[in-house]
Amino acid sequence: MKLAEGVTEAATAEISAGEAKMFLDLPQPPAFSTVDEERLHRKQRLAASFRLFSKFGFDEGVVGHITARDPEFTNTFWVNPFGLHFSLMRVSDLIRVDHEGKVVEGRRPVNAAAFAIHSRIHAARPDTVGAAHAHSTYGRAFAALGRKLDPISQDVCAFYNDHALYEEYSGVAVELDEGHRIAKALGSCKAAILQNHGLLTVGKT
Repeated sequence: MKLAEGVTEAATAEISAGEAKMFLDLPQPPAFSTVDEERLHRKQRLAASFRLFSKFGFDEGVVGHITARDPEFTNTFWVNPFGLHFSLMRVSDLIRVDHEGKVVEGRRPVNAAAFAIHSRIHAARPDTVGAAHAHSTYGRAFAALGRKLDPISQDVCAFYNDHALYEEYSGVAVELDEGHRIAKALGSCKAAILQNHGLLTVGKT
């Protein structure tokens, strides 16, 4: 490769080494020595997520939910209990629920809609760890249009061909059939717009 005028081979090597160091210094997912450490990490981030959702106005009363799959008992997930506001959520408030709706850890009741949606999402998408469903003001407003996002900015392009539209809204999702239809509409995408309802997204962390 021809070097620019005044640039030496040594300088190029130094730049390359600097770029390599920058790459190595990039944040990496945490590593855990025990499953208990990983579980605590997930629960701490989950509780913090509720508080962040509240801070940015992604909450509406006591509805909406975020879940994290348990790292050991993978057919269960951690979720907010029914009736506790997002802004008050602590690690100790979270409950662990199985795919049949039974609370297997914790003493508070589960939100029926949270179970109906998230149990089907986690069952259909074993590749995901987290799922979030919000009734945010702008999210609900856009969801009422019954359309997908247009790829008109670099931010929204992150969802190009990777989000779905669920059009079969039939009221509060408390039936497993509704959760199954939402999971089917989501497919392999990372997000879904639930028409006349709100937003849903999933992720591997």
